[in-house]
Amino acid sequence: LSFLGGNGATGHAELGFALRNTSSRSCRTGGYPGVQFLDATEAALPTHPDHTTSDFFGHTTLQELTVAPGATVSFRLGVSHVGAGGSNAGCVTAKSVQVIAPNDTATMRVSVRGGIAECGGAATVSPIQPGTTAFH
Repeated sequence: LSFLGGNGATGHAELGFALRNTSSRSCRTGGYPGVQFLDATEAALPTHPDHTTSDFFGHTTLQELTVAPGATVSFRLGVSHVGAGGSNAGCVTAKSVQVIAPNDTATMRVSVRGGIAECGGAATVSPIQPGTTAFH
């Protein structure tokens, strides 16, 4: 699991993540990863993922993928920097993200440079995409 980076616009942030097949065999995957925001002590923060193929940043497709050894797939998270009523009430900074790949049970964690300012735990989650195409 690696953090690809982030982009922001009009109170929203797009965060890209990549998963690499580290085995010596191809694997099949598809669908949505599980995500959990974590604070600086790695304690869980409120996280309310909305699995979607259409978000503020564009469209993706729900598809099954074959991932060759060493190959990468990606997904994106979308968060809002603005809380209810236009204030920052309920907003926190997540320092890392815990991820469970689709059809798996193992958790992975990755730090996010600068942290993720997110409000109320709401996040859109794209389905896994080939390469790094989920992140713009």
